[in-house]
Amino acid sequence: MPLVEFSERDLLRGKPIEPAWYRVHIDELDAEGTLSKDQKSTNYNVEATVLFNGDNGDCTFRNYPVMWNFNSKAMGFSRGLLESLGVEIKAKERYRLEAAVGRDVDVYIENEIYQGRILNKVNHKYRQPRPDVVAKLSDDKA
Repeated sequence: MPLVEFSERDLLRGKPIEPAWYRVHIDELDAEGTLSKDQKSTNYNVEATVLFNGDNGDCTFRNYPVMWNFNSKAMGFSRGLLESLGVEIKAKERYRLEAAVGRDVDVYIENEIYQGRILNKVNHKYRQPRPDVVAKLSDDKA
C-alpha cells in the first residue's frame, strides 16, 4: 500500500469557505492550458491563495487554496480579472493571462453543492483590491 503525505495546503483544499469577497494572491496560471473533456476547447487553470476577507480584513480563511479556470470558448470571462488588475481591454488586442501571476485581486467566492459536497467556486466576479482594507492578523493566525 502506498504511503501518502499531506501538506497544510492539501488539508485546506476541500474545506468550504464562507461566501464573501476575498483578497487572493494568484500563484499559478496554466498559460498553455489543458484540453477540455470533449477536446474541443482549452481550459486555463488558475490557482490562488486566500489572503484575507476583502471587505473587513478577517483572516479566518487565510492560506486556503482556491482554483478556477477560463475556457477558450468563453474568454470573455477573463475580462473581469484583467480589468480588476488595471488592464484596459480593447477589441482585437491580445493579452497575456499569465501576467496575473504574482498579483493580488479580490474575488467573490461562493459555495456550490456538487455530488453532495460543498465546493468553493469563483464564478468570475472580480474587483480591484480596496486599499482601505488590510489583513487583521492576530498572533495565532500570523
